Amino acid sequence: LPLCLIFYFTAKTLDRKNLVLIIFSLVFYAWGKPLYVLLLLFSAGFNWALGLALEKFRGTPMSKIVLGAGIAVDLALLLVFKYSGALFRAQTKAAQAAMPIGIGVFTLQAVSYLVDCFREKVAVQHSFKKFLLYLSLFPQLLAGPIVRYSAVEQAIDDRRTSVSDACDGALRVIVGLAKKVILANNLYAIVTAFFGSDISGLSVLGTWYTAIIFTLYIYFEFSGYADIAIGLGRIFGFRFDENFNYPFAGRTVTDFCGRWYLSLGAFFRDYVLSLPFFGKNYRYLGLFLVWLCTGMWFGSGWNFILWGLYLGFFLFFEQTFGKNIVEKWPVWVKHIYSKLVIVLGFGIFYFRAPGQLVKFFGRVSGLSMLTSRAPFADSLTWASFTDNFFLIAAAVICSLPLLPRIKTFFLKNRNHTVYAIGRYGALACCAAMLVILSILLAGAAGNPLAYFRF
Repeated sequence: LPLCLIFYFTAKTLDRKNLVLIIFSLVFYAWGKPLYVLLLLFSAGFNWALGLALEKFRGTPMSKIVLGAGIAVDLALLLVFKYSGALFRAQTKAAQAAMPIGIGVFTLQAVSYLVDCFREKVAVQHSFKKFLLYLSLFPQLLAGPIVRYSAVEQAIDDRRTSVSDACDGALRVIVGLAKKVILANNLYAIVTAFFGSDISGLSVLGTWYTAIIFTLYIYFEFSGYADIAIGLGRIFGFRFDENFNYPFAGRTVTDFCGRWYLSLGAFFRDYVLSLPFFGKNYRYLGLFLVWLCTGMWFGSGWNFILWGLYLGFFLFFEQTFGKNIVEKWPVWVKHIYSKLVIVLGFGIFYFRAPGQLVKFFGRVSGLSMLTSRAPFADSLTWASFTDNFFLIAAAVICSLPLLPRIKTFFLKNRNHTVYAIGRYGALACCAAMLVILSILLAGAAGNPLAYFRF
């Protein structure tokens, strides 16, 4: 990153700046698996050429053939590379290594580009270099947010980075790193301690405790990466949309899903549910299809598909015969109901082995106390909770929109003294976090992203 920043900001023209980003993006992607750079280049070249073909055959039946062929090839590559390991091999490290990281992100971006070109929502990009920049841009290449071409179309040709942009972007990167290194990594250590090998010895409360910790971990892992991507994009003059909107503040499962991984939900809404097939009569079929695809996008195991369908069921319930029921509940009841559903859902998200998932549900339901005499509570869980109390409290506070409200109070206050306290206090907090991050990262053997585990 320091080398990229030096070369980028010393480049004289925007064309050279774009070239710097392309080179560093390809090097970044090749760092772990150089061969898969060819797959990324193929996807870029293939979809760029199809965009030109769509422009050539616009208004003719051939344009639909070109679009269909493009989407079919893109999705076929995604299915072959991401899901062949799950379908034809055991979930081993070798199978996971065969998956090109980020293929879900750049494939959906390519599909959105082709559809938008076909719908004439964006102009076809005639420069392969500029299209390659869009598809390979390293800040969000591995895990999103999924950026549509319309969001960066103008910035590719004309953008500037002000001092304010650079500062705000750097602060956002620090916040994202803090979520990942300080919160997510330490939360995951608790998860592996309890869920790591076998959960047969866990108590009922211990299982609930670990499931809640895993739910928080997933949020900070994903949203932390999104913050890093948005912050880096801001430094380079790109403005990416937000990817998470405090999903745990949602009162219902529908509200949670509407705040979770926003760019993915928007993709399915605009490119799947907008198909003529999913009219009013087939709306709920489309809902299940979207969440089936959402589960498949997050991982290649059967449990991810089950997780997607599980959430789809509760969305269906809340939008149909359960709508009038849920609306009458007090707010606190809605929160308890939705959090229980979400935490149980992330239990499905975690366990790939069917036997372990059955044990998980046996424990969270309390049946294990009858079938295997599992304890209701245990001293190990209590010890873990007390030892990690401040970590858990910080995670809960940061998962809710409390800090933004405090920030708004200070930074939008007309009292200059209050504003100054908020402004310089925020900078001091970020500086302190940067020092802590430097210490933690210097002594860490590795900080793999959750996407690498899927």
